[in-house]
Amino acid sequence: MKNLFMIVLSFLLTLTFLTLGSGKTMAETTGDFLLKEGFPPPGANDPSCRPDASHPDPIVLVPGTFESMDRNWVDLAPLLKAKGYCVYSLNYGYSSAGYATGPIEDSAMELKIFIDNVLEHTGAKKVSLVGHSQGGMMPRYYIKFLGGDKKVNDLIGLVPSNHGTKGFAGLDTSWTVTDLISCTACSQQQTGSNFLEKLNQGDETPGQVSYTVVATRNDEFVVPYTSSFLSESKQVSNITLQDYYPLDQIEHQFITYDLNAFNFVFDALAHEGPADPERAVALFK
Repeated sequence: MKNLFMIVLSFLLTLTFLTLGSGKTMAETTGDFLLKEGFPPPGANDPSCRPDASHPDPIVLVPGTFESMDRNWVDLAPLLKAKGYCVYSLNYGYSSAGYATGPIEDSAMELKIFIDNVLEHTGAKKVSLVGHSQGGMMPRYYIKFLGGDKKVNDLIGLVPSNHGTKGFAGLDTSWTVTDLISCTACSQQQTGSNFLEKLNQGDETPGQVSYTVVATRNDEFVVPYTSSFLSESKQVSNITLQDYYPLDQIEHQFITYDLNAFNFVFDALAHEGPADPERAVALFK
């Protein structure tokens, strides 16, 4: 009886070590890491989803400053899910000022850990990222300094704060002066900050990543709106929404609910390279 007990115990220990041997916890390998992120937007963070040959890259949606994933991506996440993608999202950078307000370097490390878990969980080789505001800029720190250039296929930024802002005109009344003072990420997104100087020094778009930027002329947070744009190259597509949809007067905060903006997202994800705006808005695409 004692020998039988020892055999069973040895088997259980071996199984445990095999599960944890890669440095991952049981929670991470079974998808429980998704529960730590909180309430997801519809269609996102389904632990049973596995990428297929038509949609090999999991999509990670990255919210903007003061935003939670369930509010920021309530429209885009289910549309991507309906197109056959495995969709994931996270909350990051939480501080006393709210979501995505902590130091951006720390937030990028949180993103790295989350992406590593998504890749481990799905067996995929790379992810594609869609981010709003800070969420479209912060992943560039991950790509440039934390090894993300080897793990990201597309980075699609909706009004990303790539070169910062000269002001926060039209500030949402729910954001107080105290919030801004205690929001480290806010000061880091001011034009000329040490953080942005470091991020944009040298190559702005390293690796084989495809970079798509969608900006709006009505942006009252990223000022001027052109500061969203990245240095032009064959792997970069800088798009001004009104150049293709002149009547669309969407601004910064609500672009994540804008179906016209989504067309550029869908195009970038469906093709090699960044979005081709002419192709994205074609009548028969």
